[in-house]
Amino acid sequence: MSKFLKALSLGTVLATLPLLAATAHAGDAEKGEKVFKKCAACHAVGEGAKNKVGPELNEIFGRTAGSLEDYKYSKAMIEAGGGGLVWDEATLTTYLTKPKDMVKGTKMAFAGLKKQEDLDNVIAYLATFSSAAAPADQQGAAEPAATETETASADTAAEAPAVPVSEVREGGIFGLGRVATDDEVAAWDIDVRPDGSGLPEGSGTVADGEVLFTDNCAVCHGDFGEGVGRWPVLAGGQDTLTEERPEKTIGSYWPYLSTVYDYVRRAMPYGNARSLSDDDVYALTAYLLYLNDIVEDEDFELSKDNFLEIRLPNEENFIADDRAEEPHYAAKAEPCMSDCKDSAVEITMRARILDVTPGSVDDDEASGMGGVD
Repeated sequence: MSKFLKALSLGTVLATLPLLAATAHAGDAEKGEKVFKKCAACHAVGEGAKNKVGPELNEIFGRTAGSLEDYKYSKAMIEAGGGGLVWDEATLTTYLTKPKDMVKGTKMAFAGLKKQEDLDNVIAYLATFSSAAAPADQQGAAEPAATETETASADTAAEAPAVPVSEVREGGIFGLGRVATDDEVAAWDIDVRPDGSGLPEGSGTVADGEVLFTDNCAVCHGDFGEGVGRWPVLAGGQDTLTEERPEKTIGSYWPYLSTVYDYVRRAMPYGNARSLSDDDVYALTAYLLYLNDIVEDEDFELSKDNFLEIRLPNEENFIADDRAEEPHYAAKAEPCMSDCKDSAVEITMRARILDVTPGSVDDDEASGMGGVD
């Protein structure tokens, strides 16, 4: 028996294979679909699923680990499959609890699901896409239910005015589009400003944020914001802004806390954006402040009431955009398009990584001087 199987005592697991194949799964596939959103950034399942960062998961039950063609597995996963690891309810439960504990060296960066209910539900969901596992009474679940967003969109579309915008605009000719409803505009109008404009009511603590971060963010950003692989580092970086490759974290670079709240609320977690409540975003923002030593009390609670009391360390080093007050813009003069400079034009810095500046790709003289990186 391989070292892998000895470590996991999977002999017992393998012995249960025939029974598992015929047993209904304990979880709720519909709830598992929501849990799977944590996985969707890297894995696809269902009709037309293709390999992403991780392999597609159709017919995962009964599949030997590391055996899917056209996907480049880690050496550790291939060896696990060679040692007898076959995915079923038991092995998936063990693996999804803490992947790196089960398969040392796996490329899967996901920290694992902590709640047994989530494990049961997501496995039940995956089973609906595996003919070797899905019970007959769950086959219907293979068709993903319409999401709330889709349902809401359909309802909104049904209520939307039927008259195309171009028909009500003078000179309109395309017959496309319609006027956005007030609800649709409100759904997108969620920006939060440095002066606190747009902040919703709510609050969240560092402690609550740590749990949310572990469940939703740590897979990419690490347990302590240190970053996993090439995903962004979220903590530390103080005193690195003068270095060639500084760490531009909240604690070292960002000017306003409102940007943190707005970005997390609008775009995170990756692959499942807009799934967090306003309180969740307050809690995650509080935890990010804690990771960056901007607040030190684990019981600290961030809310709309004390939000503006928090100042990020680098705020004073940003300069307000005052172009509207410059004489050229204030006078609304025509821009200069030729012979605008008395002397010859010189390239003073270079977007080294993107290499969008004309010239030799080996010219690094201007590197570290503010080029796009």
